[in-house]
Amino acid sequence: MTKIERQEPSTTAAEREMLDGWLDYHRATLAAKCEGLTDEQLRRPVLAPSELTLLGLTRHMAEVERWWFQEVTLDLDLPPLYCTEEDQDGDFHVTEEHTYEEAEAARQEAIARAREIAASRSLDEPSVRRSRRTDEPYSLRWVYTHMIEEYARHNGHADLLREHLDGSTGD
Repeated sequence: MTKIERQEPSTTAAEREMLDGWLDYHRATLAAKCEGLTDEQLRRPVLAPSELTLLGLTRHMAEVERWWFQEVTLDLDLPPLYCTEEDQDGDFHVTEEHTYEEAEAARQEAIARAREIAASRSLDEPSVRRSRRTDEPYSLRWVYTHMIEEYARHNGHADLLREHLDGSTGD
C-alpha cells in the first residue's frame, strides 16, 4: 500500500492545534486506506455478513463532516449527499455507478468547509442546533472530539477491510 502523507500530531501542542492535528491525521488515514485500490475493490464488501465497504465509509464520512460542522454547528439546512428518508443508510449502500473520485471529492469539500467554520469559532462556542436528547448545544470542542472518535472507529473498520482486500496492514 502506498502512503499518503500524514502529519503526526504534535505531542506538546496547545489544545486547538492538538485537536486539529488529530482530526487531520484521521482524515488522512481514511484516504490512505483507500489509496491504490480500484473502484471495484472499494465497493466490495469483504466481511460477510456486513455490507461495509471502503467506498461506503468514505461517503459516510463526507455526510458526517457536513452534518456536524455545517448542519449542527451553524444550523444550515443542507440536502443529504447520499441518504434519503427511504434509505437512511444510503451513504453505505454503493452501486456500480458510485465512484471513489466523487465520494472523496465530496469528503474533501466537506473537510474544507469544516476547517473554515472551525477557524472562525472558539472551542467553547456553542452550536446553533441543540442535542435531541439533552436540548443542550454542542461546543466546538465536543464536535472535534466526536469527529476524532468517529474517524478513529471507522479507520479501524477500514483497516480490516483493506487487509481483507489485498493484505495491506498498518496504521
